[in-house]
Amino acid sequence: MSLSVGHHYGVNDLLADAYLQRWIAEIRSLPAEAPPLDVKELRAPRTRSEGPSLPVVRDLSLPGDPALRLRLYRPGTGPLPLIVYVHGGSFIFGDLDSHDRTCRRLAVEANAAVLAVDYRRAPEHPAPAAIDDVAGVVKWALEASVVLGATSGSLSLAGDSAGGLIALMAAQRTIAASRPVTALLLICPNADLTLAQPSIQEKGLGWGLDTGALAWAVDQWVPEISAQKLADFSPLHTAFSGLPTTVIATAECDPLRDEGVALAAQLIASGIDARHLPHRGLVHGFLSLDDVSPAALEAGNSLMRTFGAIIRGNEPHVPRRSPETRL
Repeated sequence: MSLSVGHHYGVNDLLADAYLQRWIAEIRSLPAEAPPLDVKELRAPRTRSEGPSLPVVRDLSLPGDPALRLRLYRPGTGPLPLIVYVHGGSFIFGDLDSHDRTCRRLAVEANAAVLAVDYRRAPEHPAPAAIDDVAGVVKWALEASVVLGATSGSLSLAGDSAGGLIALMAAQRTIAASRPVTALLLICPNADLTLAQPSIQEKGLGWGLDTGALAWAVDQWVPEISAQKLADFSPLHTAFSGLPTTVIATAECDPLRDEGVALAAQLIASGIDARHLPHRGLVHGFLSLDDVSPAALEAGNSLMRTFGAIIRGNEPHVPRRSPETRL
């Protein structure tokens, strides 16, 4: 898959605060890497800010072929709703450590137990390996209260970027097997593996997620995309039914923005309770930029608190927006 992406960045005053402006300026000062990218370098350990302290953070292993690494976060000991979290990373990188701070924040802000999944990644394990892994973890988690601690019986899924796509497809499979899912939270999700939405061109270079690299990553996860593979692995080309309340968060300065908008519109047209929450002046991956930008911190915290209210059934009023909203 090849893309021709324009070189016009737009104006910095679109960004939510000066801290994001500086972060983007630093990104643009670095030489762009041309695909193919170095997978080993993408997965190299990095020093990251610590997240909030929690009374329970425990690494687990789910037996199988292969065994899967999991990490459980609990902000308290009483019965809590459970959120299975699926990390992003262009289907190729990301792990329990890369999203540790995000999962800690989600546990605190949503007041929920969070179970992070270290799923198999491309190129060694193309689709559907990641979806298989997450769906398997959900099946296990629904019956694993002895290991996970007291739960309220509510199980939801959340994921960012590629993790949003994987969480959505795993949820559909779970529901098709007559297992309950309470809600979904998809943050800046991949939704169209053809990369055909307008924002791919508009924000495809210099905004933190370059779509040339993204096209290469998609080719690693779904080699030789066909109509059938799109139907199986690309949400905008998939017919969904029976999904629970689905929150889709998009960022204005994100090449994946229009995919999220289109996904919300598609789900609404299918009769699904989908909520599109646009975020003006933010970029792809803003959830993990809480240590860079106060605006990203507040947006992420607000999103997590809203989802916590939804999974408890006591959500605040969320204004309905037109599916065509492109912020």
